[in-house]
Amino acid sequence: MKNVIILGSTGSIGTQALEVIREHPGSYRVTGLGAGGRQLELLAQQAYEFDVPTVALAKSGIKQAFLTAFESLTPRKSPPEVVEGTEAMAELSSRGERGGVVLNGITGSVGLKPTLAALRTGATLALANKESLVAGGGLISQAMQRPGQIVPVDSEHSALAQALRSGVHNKGLTSENIDGTSNVHRLILTASGGPFRGKNRSDLGNVTPEQALNHPTWSMGPVVTVNSSTLMNKALELIEAAYLFDVDPHDIIPVVHPQSIVHSMVEFHDGSTIAQASPPDMKLPIALGLSWPERLPVVSTPCSWDQPTAWTFEPLDHETFPAIGLARNAVAQSALHPAVLNAANEECVAAFLDGRLPYLGIIDVVANVLDQCVSREDIDLSVVEATELWAREKAREIINR
Repeated sequence: MKNVIILGSTGSIGTQALEVIREHPGSYRVTGLGAGGRQLELLAQQAYEFDVPTVALAKSGIKQAFLTAFESLTPRKSPPEVVEGTEAMAELSSRGERGGVVLNGITGSVGLKPTLAALRTGATLALANKESLVAGGGLISQAMQRPGQIVPVDSEHSALAQALRSGVHNKGLTSENIDGTSNVHRLILTASGGPFRGKNRSDLGNVTPEQALNHPTWSMGPVVTVNSSTLMNKALELIEAAYLFDVDPHDIIPVVHPQSIVHSMVEFHDGSTIAQASPPDMKLPIALGLSWPERLPVVSTPCSWDQPTAWTFEPLDHETFPAIGLARNAVAQSALHPAVLNAANEECVAAFLDGRLPYLGIIDVVANVLDQCVSREDIDLSVVEATELWAREKAREIINR
């Protein structure tokens, strides 16, 4: 039985991870749950159902409210240990163990510290928090205890990992074979295109939050959904793929695939391309994050091959959706620029959802902040955090103007 800690347990990734665990009794023991604290009753029910010994609350001052919710459940059980505050997620993550899994399903670069803490324990990190890798890719590489310690949970990166493993003779997540010679030509990163696929920039001037949140394929949180509409989500995934698989960003090619059946592809030097295909269901990459490199039985409904179907692929419109170009340039500039891109974008998305920034202003402000970023060579966690704070303040300054 494998021990699992889930960060972001009340969010989309966390709740689906618990569904996978519930459907495979005897395979996993949930030893910790972490959440922001907005859904205390749901968190209490999760902790109660899975007999979780430790719960982390990112918000301070709500411990008693959680305990009250837990103690209202019957029959009565002993409550779990509760840690709370800004360091609670990292503290819970540091209780991971070699042979166990820490699933980081937190949204935003606030997930960086828990990511680093999990890696230092030697646990397998099932990573759904792409922002932590974007903000601190170099720090994460240094914290890793072994090759393949990170298993990606984003559907695209899970697809790339699966395709690489089938096309390259090793078990780690890398684009190189056992001889150290790269067989990989390019990584093909598929995108649904979001709710505004086919639109021109001139069509997007009056986009409302409701329209941006109306994703045609996936059900996700508001930040990720808005990022998907601007294709910033794909830009962050490009940076994530570059770090995860040690591939030049210019060799990672986004392509629009509206059906969201092919989740990504690996193109090899001999001209062969291997794709991973499945209906759009996050339970599959989540389950692989928990069980890698093995596969759990009966996780998701497969494609129906005896029915007529069609898959289409379209080039990305970089003029209407310039986020990919910003991401490539950020990686080329310095290790700090991706952190600036992500932090500024988080501020801009929040301002857009609050009605303080027009839709097209999201990418425009991010580009403005990136232009003002100065590179540094000596990078540690404190430098990354200070740079993110600067980027957020600069973004707010531009938004307020």
